[in-house]
Amino acid sequence: MKVLIVDDERLARKELRRLLKAHPDAEVIGEAGNADEARSFLAESRPDIVFLDVQMPGENGFELLESLETVPHVIFCTAYDEYALRAFDVNALDYLLKPVDPARLAAALKRAEIQPSPAAGDDAAQADLPPRTGPLHPDERVFVREGDRCWFVPVRSVRLLESEGNYTRLHFEEHRPAVFRSLNAMEERLSPDTFFRANRAQVINLDFIEKIEPWFSGSYVVTLRGGERVELSRRQSQTFRARMSL
Repeated sequence: MKVLIVDDERLARKELRRLLKAHPDAEVIGEAGNADEARSFLAESRPDIVFLDVQMPGENGFELLESLETVPHVIFCTAYDEYALRAFDVNALDYLLKPVDPARLAAALKRAEIQPSPAAGDDAAQADLPPRTGPLHPDERVFVREGDRCWFVPVRSVRLLESEGNYTRLHFEEHRPAVFRSLNAMEERLSPDTFFRANRAQVINLDFIEKIEPWFSGSYVVTLRGGERVELSRRQSQTFRARMSL
């Protein structure tokens, strides 16, 4: 994978180069200290990955992307976590915080390996950078922030989503953060192959169902790995039964 590093700090570029030496499949073919230099390099070369800082003199990282007709995979590499949601809105492959953790870098490169590069000739990968739409793949990770805590969460690890007004509470591992987005909006981004609307207020991950019990009036209660008990509405119980039956 051919790599371009875009960062206005020379020491940051040097450190990232050092970390990338541990990954022989990632070849650094150039560096840029600002948007103009990056744009010139991208016009002449076709890197597979751009490691991109957000805050730079002149145009920032997002403004650079908006000026391009096509872009390779982008991995943001910055000291600020507040841009992460916007980064995923422009289809960033990953978002690394400085100082870069070697394990997180390895995971980001692994994701790049399994996804076709837009720089490899995919004419459909025109990047006027619309917001991400459509279902998220279960193996994708999403950025979740609550207060001063942040997580990069694999979609498949979210076992339950619960509506709390304009917020949705996510259940994954031992965590229960609430994000400022309605359950309906969240459901639109989830694959129906994995997630199921249990009732008006809850969406469950089918892969986490541990037990199913008959309930009142032909409905069901499911128990998830993690201990949550979720009642399926009568209507959704019928849909569930039809969907899951042989």
